[in-house]
Amino acid sequence: MEQRYLGRTGLRVSRIGLGTLTWGRDTDEHDAADLLKAFWDAGGTLVDTADVYGGGEAELLLGRLVDSLVPRQDLVIATKAGNVPDPYRRVNGSRGHLLAALDASLERLGTDYVDLWQVHAFDPATPLEETLQAVDQAVSSGRVRYAGVSNFCGWQLAKAATWQLATPGVRTRLASTQMEYSLLQRGIEREVLPAALDLGIGLLPSSPLGRGVLTGKYRQGTPSDSRGASERLAPFVEPYLDDAAARIVDAVATAADGLATSPLQVALAWVRDRPGVTAPIVGARNAAQLTEALSVEALSLPYEIRQALDDVSAPVHRYPDQDWSTL
Repeated sequence: MEQRYLGRTGLRVSRIGLGTLTWGRDTDEHDAADLLKAFWDAGGTLVDTADVYGGGEAELLLGRLVDSLVPRQDLVIATKAGNVPDPYRRVNGSRGHLLAALDASLERLGTDYVDLWQVHAFDPATPLEETLQAVDQAVSSGRVRYAGVSNFCGWQLAKAATWQLATPGVRTRLASTQMEYSLLQRGIEREVLPAALDLGIGLLPSSPLGRGVLTGKYRQGTPSDSRGASERLAPFVEPYLDDAAARIVDAVATAADGLATSPLQVALAWVRDRPGVTAPIVGARNAAQLTEALSVEALSLPYEIRQALDDVSAPVHRYPDQDWSTL
């Protein structure tokens, strides 16, 4: 698998990442082992997790598989901290919480460092400089090699990245931002992506298959074994089952028919090759699904198809994104 530099850093990662959102909850150890082995065999290196995935079970599961199945040095392990299961405070970016969460993640993962540590979300109740001081302390201690953020809007990303660049050699440059991005969700193109491109920050798209909808599995209804049929995950899928999404899914299916490939591969190739993207993060229930996603390595969409997909999925961005004199 092709390797790409993560942002303006020397860290190289596979251009497809393996997500572990369902590990320890819907994905058991046997299936997780099959996924990790298939990913590694295909040349994949970037494995993304978080301290809240499965209430910590995803990190525990990954930690049990590393070294026993795949050498630690062959993986770029990325985890996150900051989201908390508290209905009154969903995000905690305080220095105390973040550093304690990092120590707990390292223990679950069975390693003394993570390659990429990401602040899971912006905390409006904590001064941003305090959050970023925790990042700097984690890196200077050797427990973290590179740092990034997740779910920061445009101004939040620009403020954080600029703060870190203000004192080169002292503060840690942000390497990445993880955001939802797909043909069904192009909102980051308004401000987040331009900021990331300008500041040299690599984009790690989550849900690159539109929460599974872009595979075409929902075109004839909701399969009984799908996320859309799950009581817990149905609200996650439902926003992408409207008429506007259906038109985009139909266009993806048409493109797939013309290329003799699958809608999954077309949708994934589109987001993988967008400007600023380093590696989409793909979740899969089993090794067969993952193998189909990884086979996208050989696919490059023709210009005409990319343009058609751009057009059918184009978000409406008016003032102030367009030249004001044309409005």
